[in-house]
Amino acid sequence: MDVVALLGIGLLTGVTTVLFGFGGGFVAVPVVVWADAALGGDAMRVATATSALVMVVNAGFATAVTPRRVLATLRGSRALLLLLAVGAAVGALATRLAPADLVRWAFVGYIALTIVDLLLRPGFLRPPARVEAADGAPRPMPAVLGAPVGAVAAFLGVGGSVMTVPALRRAGHTMRVATTLANPLTLAIALPATVVSLAGATVATAADAHRHLVGLVDPLSAAALLLGALPVIAVLRRRPPRIPDRLYAWAYIGLLAVVAVAMLLAG
Repeated sequence: MDVVALLGIGLLTGVTTVLFGFGGGFVAVPVVVWADAALGGDAMRVATATSALVMVVNAGFATAVTPRRVLATLRGSRALLLLLAVGAAVGALATRLAPADLVRWAFVGYIALTIVDLLLRPGFLRPPARVEAADGAPRPMPAVLGAPVGAVAAFLGVGGSVMTVPALRRAGHTMRVATTLANPLTLAIALPATVVSLAGATVATAADAHRHLVGLVDPLSAAALLLGALPVIAVLRRRPPRIPDRLYAWAYIGLLAVVAVAMLLAG
């Protein structure tokens, strides 16, 4: 029954990957916490690690099928991508050491603060005029934000889109462009986080809970989520739904709220 439920959630992660740039990880964390509840306090560590693997595949696939003219917006962002990766490695290591309850409540708290910020601070629900660089191209996300964004995203297992989409939105991008660009940025975070998560010993409770883990990753949960997600990503990238920009922004906030509640219930 767990596998069937994970396949269904996988469909949802495919939708959120394309429409919101989440890479699936944002939705995957509370779901894997639920699926691996037998691990007790270690379930959150396994969830963030498994979420990173799901994001590598989902965000990588979504990036591969994104039009090159859209990806060209990230030209000149090598320093940002490198710092995202470095920060992600640090955040993934910190997850191994931090108390599980701290990670879980930090996840919920960060989402709550993000929702408040998006609702109260100008620039998300109704973005400002596009801010352009000297050459007329849209101004990219500042590279200096890479390390902290990568660290927090990997530590919480949220992928990075929770931070990058609002930043890109406030730079004047439409929701469609901001969420599309979130996937390659998520990939830069999820790849090193996955490497760290796969390395090293598994959690001590895995054998008692009869769960097979690779490092901190639950391969069965990851496979079920990906099996549901990848076909959806392929279809929606070819035929993306047309959503009014303001409604798109409200839907993003609504999904954040749903995931926060799901995480509370999963605990």
